Amino acid sequence: MFTLTALELARIQFAFTVSFHIIFPAITIGIASYLAVLEGLWLKTKQSVYRDLYHFWIKVFAVNFGMGVVSGLVMAYQFGTNWSQFSVFAGGITGPLLTYEVLTAFFLEAGFLGVMLFGWNRVGPKLHFFATCMVALGTIISTFWILASNSWMHTPQGYSIINGEAVPSEWLKVIFNPSFPFRLAHMSTAAFLASAFFIASSAAWHLLKGNDTPAIRKMLSMAMWMALIVSPIQAFLGDAHGLNTLKYQPAKIAAIEGHWENTDDKPSPLVLVGWPDMEQEKTHFALELPALGSIILTHSLDKQIPALKTFPKEDRPNSTIIFWSFRIMVGLGLLMILSGIWSLWLRKKGKLYQSRLFLRFVFLMGPSGLIAILAGWFTTEIGRQPWVVYGLLRTRDAVSAHGELHMSLTLLAFIVVYFSVFGVGYAYMMKLIRKGPTVHDDGTDEHGGPGQQRTPARPLSAVNETLDSRS
Repeated sequence: MFTLTALELARIQFAFTVSFHIIFPAITIGIASYLAVLEGLWLKTKQSVYRDLYHFWIKVFAVNFGMGVVSGLVMAYQFGTNWSQFSVFAGGITGPLLTYEVLTAFFLEAGFLGVMLFGWNRVGPKLHFFATCMVALGTIISTFWILASNSWMHTPQGYSIINGEAVPSEWLKVIFNPSFPFRLAHMSTAAFLASAFFIASSAAWHLLKGNDTPAIRKMLSMAMWMALIVSPIQAFLGDAHGLNTLKYQPAKIAAIEGHWENTDDKPSPLVLVGWPDMEQEKTHFALELPALGSIILTHSLDKQIPALKTFPKEDRPNSTIIFWSFRIMVGLGLLMILSGIWSLWLRKKGKLYQSRLFLRFVFLMGPSGLIAILAGWFTTEIGRQPWVVYGLLRTRDAVSAHGELHMSLTLLAFIVVYFSVFGVGYAYMMKLIRKGPTVHDDGTDEHGGPGQQRTPARPLSAVNETLDSRS
């Protein structure tokens, strides 16, 4: 396909499937915790607005959770089909870590998901709240194990090489490898922010359409508090993650900065924009700010950031791609901070729900968190190249022995199936959001009262109708 090699096609195929998949867990993590907060607030205050929002967002959560499970299974199979040599080399470490994720997180989520979705009128309020909290906890535990496995591939430790295979020697060092705490905090916070802007955008759309209800206002208010408080925290977490990457993956930092060489003992500049050229070993049209690179990345004026020319050509990540993916991520992060500050200013003026300019901005920011996650993921994974396991196994040595025709056909099949299946799921999810939360009077108790409909046998029927009736 387009003169690409089997290795390049295998990389594109995995990038395509993981890009589709990562969107769903990110939203699942954030909305699961959001649902736990909503139900907890409803139990404490008995304000119907929290109950109405819970019933509304649990529908979106259910659809999103299902698509996340399906896309994740497909991605897991690719380790054996397209990256069999990686499985041979690192399967003794990554296999158990993913098994722990299934045994702890997936079973926890699956065990309580039915109670969460269908138990509103069948179990007590405290038990139902406990089930919601367990599902939310399961998403966090799942994130823990997945990132432990992926982080080990970036900063491997706690292993021994026996007969050409990585064998765990100290499991705690494998799990808590040097980059894991930073990546866990950064990714989890990114998921919360992505969900917050997804929710805020939904509320802004309804307000722009004239659907001004207490539930819609509460959606926007809670999301904007999250943006105001958490987006600056994410900036500090990103800085800490960058310092960790500088220590353990200096070539990645050099490629992110498009920085090719240092001059004498002068502090390194920060390249704001430009076009890194891997062949000519320079960044064209570079707009530099003197010394700022050293200040940001080393927190000093007497240290220099790594230069790409100090690394062998075969060990350099593709600076052209990750230079811009990183800046997309950072740029969107700055816009998130701006939106939080803007919302606080409007809140104090009493115009948070009336400023159409702000509402349009928040509406357009809806996908910003997901785009930032994808951009950050590209930066992280492409920046690890040419290694699959950093310093131990090169990408070209990890791929299965497939031909170009095979990989081209399977890639095309994935594209067609994914856009068809998940396109339908996305359209259905957007239909639910456009419908908006159903507002109820407080004429029923927390179990919905007598005369409510029974839980239908079909899950999608329950998602579409029953939760509305259970309020």
